[in-house]
Amino acid sequence: MNPEDTLAVYDARVEDYVAMSAAVKERKDLEAFLSHLPPGARVLDLGCGPGASAAVMAEQGFEVEALDGSSEMVARAEAIPGVTARQARFEDVDGRAVYDGIWANFSLLHAPRAEFPGHLARLHTALKPDGWLHLGMKLGEGEGPDSIGRFYCYYGEAELDGLLAAAGFVPRARRVSRGKGLSGQVDDFICILAQAIPGGATKG
Repeated sequence: MNPEDTLAVYDARVEDYVAMSAAVKERKDLEAFLSHLPPGARVLDLGCGPGASAAVMAEQGFEVEALDGSSEMVARAEAIPGVTARQARFEDVDGRAVYDGIWANFSLLHAPRAEFPGHLARLHTALKPDGWLHLGMKLGEGEGPDSIGRFYCYYGEAELDGLLAAAGFVPRARRVSRGKGLSGQVDDFICILAQAIPGGATKG
C-alpha cells in the first residue's frame, strides 16, 4: 500500500482529528512521559497530528519539535506557540543524542513491519543516553488498510518488547486498553514507556 494513501486520509480528515484529539490534556500517558523529563527538555513529537500533545508540552515549558507526514496536520501544529513543526517522514529523524524524550503516540503503527526496527534504531540514536520513548501501538496481527484507507501494522505485546530490546530500549511502564479511533473501530492498544540504554541493543 502506498504511504501517500494514508497521508491523504489525514489531510482530508484533519478537522475530525482535531476534534478527536481535543481531550489530550486529560491523558495520563502524556503526563507520565513528561514527568521523567528534566525542566525545559527537548522533545520530539513524532507523528504529531494537529499538535494537541505538542501544545501541552510547550505549555509546560518543554522545547518541542513536531514532525508529521501530513501537510494539513503540520499546518495546524506549526501555528501553536512554542512548537517547531515540519513535514517529515519517520526515516527523516536524524542526529545523535538530540532529544531528552520522543513521543511516538500511535504514529509508528503506520510503518511497514520490515521498516519498524530501523525506525526504532534511529529513535534510539536520536535520544540522549537514558532518554525516554513513549510508544503507542495497536495490538493484533498482520498489516493492511483499515476501513477508511489508512495502512496499519499490528503487533503483539511480547513482539514489541523484543523489538524494543533489540533497538536498545528497556520498557519501564505500560498500559493496555481498548479505544475508538478516527475510523470508529474499537481496537486493543498498548502504550509503552521505555528508556534508551546507552550502547544500543540490550542483551537478554
